[in-house]
Amino acid sequence: MWRFFPLWVVTGLGLVVVVNAGMIYAALSTFPGQAGEEDFALSNHYDAVLDREQREAALGWSVVAVTDAAGRPEVTLTDRNGAPLNGASVAASAERPLGAPEQQALAFREATPGHYVASAALPISGQWELTLSASFGGHDIAATRRVIVH
Repeated sequence: MWRFFPLWVVTGLGLVVVVNAGMIYAALSTFPGQAGEEDFALSNHYDAVLDREQREAALGWSVVAVTDAAGRPEVTLTDRNGAPLNGASVAASAERPLGAPEQQALAFREATPGHYVASAALPISGQWELTLSASFGGHDIAATRRVIVH
């Protein structure tokens, strides 16, 4: 029995190497994203990012994003008291966080006070990340929200 011990060790290590090679192949062949250089530039201006976050938090605006049955993003903007932000300017970029890379610019129109609907539907079902920008009363806010198209 002990004479097979070296064979078991070699077989076990070989199994580990095969599994790791399979995991590496799967990770490299399915990676849909790309590493960007903007993170380094952003880190060089991090104080400005923190200042913007504090100004946006002081506004107290609430940004809620969903999709309708047709797959069009809808955004609801309210102030700190829950009153709708009527007449705001809203724009967004939609990007797929998973799967094949897909990106789409979106323009919004106000359907009802504080409720904005995109002019186009998102073309593929699944998760989308909306990078939103809204302007109202001389103030700007940027937000990122994840929506799911069914």
